[in-house]
Amino acid sequence: MEKKITLDDITIGTNLKPGDIGYITYLHGNIYSHEYDYGISFEIYVAAGLCEFYKQYDPLHDRVWICEYNNSIIGFLLLINRGNKTAQLRYFILLKPFRGIGLGKKLMELFMFFLKRAGYEKCYLWTTNEQETAAALYKRFGFVLTEEFESTAFGKPLKEQRYDLIL
Repeated sequence: MEKKITLDDITIGTNLKPGDIGYITYLHGNIYSHEYDYGISFEIYVAAGLCEFYKQYDPLHDRVWICEYNNSIIGFLLLINRGNKTAQLRYFILLKPFRGIGLGKKLMELFMFFLKRAGYEKCYLWTTNEQETAAALYKRFGFVLTEEFESTAFGKPLKEQRYDLIL
């Protein structure tokens, strides 16, 4: 019988290491292609955003949370400073075997703690209408849907959505 994975089996770090940016980009491209039929344009979007994050990285205002299980990355979340006491939540991803065990909630708790400690007053994120489980999690933490529009930016028709949080 296989051991059930728990949060205690997962480590969450906040430092990028060589290879992490490429691997996080790969995970997004691979998972969103298989699960949602997104095209390579989505992977390019993620790669560009991760490069932007690294170029402006300031540990007092920017943060990553990298989840590992058996020394392999299985989840990720990023907070980037957007100026004017505003942050953006980006690139929240969990591999399928690690969904539904409370890891998403744990990452959001860590995100919210850092957001408040760093003195942010507002936060926003972009997602799509297909990310219903993620949207439900964001709403539980106070994010509100503020904008929605039709898009084909990721190689197929969908609705891009913006969620905002006022602290």
